[in-house]
Amino acid sequence: MSFPETDLASWVGASWRRGPSIVPDINPAHPGEPVAVVHEADTALAEEAVAAAHGAFGTWRLLPAPARGDILHGMGRMLEERAEAIGRDLSREEGKTIGEAIGEVRLAAKIFRYFGAQTLDADGETYPSHTPDTLLFARREPLGVVSVLTPWNFPIAIAAWKIAPALAFGNTVVWKPAGLVPLTAVHLTHVAIDSGLPAGVLNLILGSGSVVGDVLVTHRDVAAISFTGSNSVGHALHVRAISAGKKAQLEMGGKNAAVVLADADLDLAAQKVAQGAFLGTGQKCTSTSRVAVEEAVFDDFLQRLVSNAGELRLGDPLDPSTNIGPLASAGQLESVLAHLDTARRDGATTVAGGGRPSDDLDEGYYIEPTVLVGLDPSSSVATEEIFGPVVMLQSVASFEDSMGAANNSRFGLSASIFTNDLTKAMRFKDQIRCGMVRINGSTTATEFHVPFGGMKESGTGGREQGKAAREFFTEWKTVYMGLPG
Repeated sequence: MSFPETDLASWVGASWRRGPSIVPDINPAHPGEPVAVVHEADTALAEEAVAAAHGAFGTWRLLPAPARGDILHGMGRMLEERAEAIGRDLSREEGKTIGEAIGEVRLAAKIFRYFGAQTLDADGETYPSHTPDTLLFARREPLGVVSVLTPWNFPIAIAAWKIAPALAFGNTVVWKPAGLVPLTAVHLTHVAIDSGLPAGVLNLILGSGSVVGDVLVTHRDVAAISFTGSNSVGHALHVRAISAGKKAQLEMGGKNAAVVLADADLDLAAQKVAQGAFLGTGQKCTSTSRVAVEEAVFDDFLQRLVSNAGELRLGDPLDPSTNIGPLASAGQLESVLAHLDTARRDGATTVAGGGRPSDDLDEGYYIEPTVLVGLDPSSSVATEEIFGPVVMLQSVASFEDSMGAANNSRFGLSASIFTNDLTKAMRFKDQIRCGMVRINGSTTATEFHVPFGGMKESGTGGREQGKAAREFFTEWKTVYMGLPG
């Protein structure tokens, strides 16, 4: 059984390779405690990784799909076996609570097994031809080398839902994880190696996007890019990828709305909104950040939500009793605090939280679960993704007004409504402009076997997960086969 050392390097071809730059991997709960040391790659090493993936593609794509599936099943089993060890390191470097971290590793295991099973699905279709003695069919084939660029907030689950389908459908991968979570990435790479994945099929590049990003996006041997991250980075990447003739898939930000109608179960609504807004320290693209509440129940709902926020315990993420860990970095903390300062200047009233905790957690990047009211909907705090445990409430007069408030965003990832009126629930489902909708549930609740992604500025290039993943990671080839007379 292999486990990574704390001296971390990239995996290229069949060897661990140290880059020239050395940076620390910091524990956000205890910033004075380095988790590991990272030898970051340069452009030359990134180019070697692309070459290794390109060299392995010809053999990997010809391996029978069920044989590829067997390897993915093995990766799933090994992730399950190592879930607690990997989860502990994930928690230490990202700040996620230990329960959430172990759960994320187990989710990644399920994703690898799921896509392992997809290798047994049909990979094409036959058609009737207008020409006699012609067999006409089309099949989906792999793209080639795929660059996978993943964020820090779900460092192993998002990596799994990109890497697993890419490999299942015959592609090879160069993977660059976010710089905040290199140890989790090395863990997953060890799982791939120990499961028998051939050399060059998965290559890991630990490095700064400003250094290695252009190679991974524009290199002539890269066929496609799958990215999850911020809109600013995603838009710039998209321009470079399209200019270089690459296929690109981008999952970006969200400003997810919940609607609470007067007939809703207010206890359930408050519980689900609190979970969606605060768990994971609000660092989810699907986190609930806006709530439109019918004015008849606004005060009652607000009281319940504040009560739910107060019951959540901040603490060391390795403590099983902790509900909310720290933000992932000093930069994230500074960003969230700046948003809260802007909210106050724009007229918001803070009814829960609003800043750093006053106890002995002040050494870590902690922030209290925060509820804002009275904020102008045009404020940047009401329109931009905050990525912290902050939610704003808005009073609305009717269902029609709630729809206007929910759709008033350039994003369109996830939304939810709380109501016992089936007609209004169905109208909400039809009228909301987002990729995922929940009725009486949290905006964050998603499952891996269904399409994941958003509308408007939340994403482009096709959905992830489920059977939709095949659409991005493969392309059609149509064959006209003339039969002997």
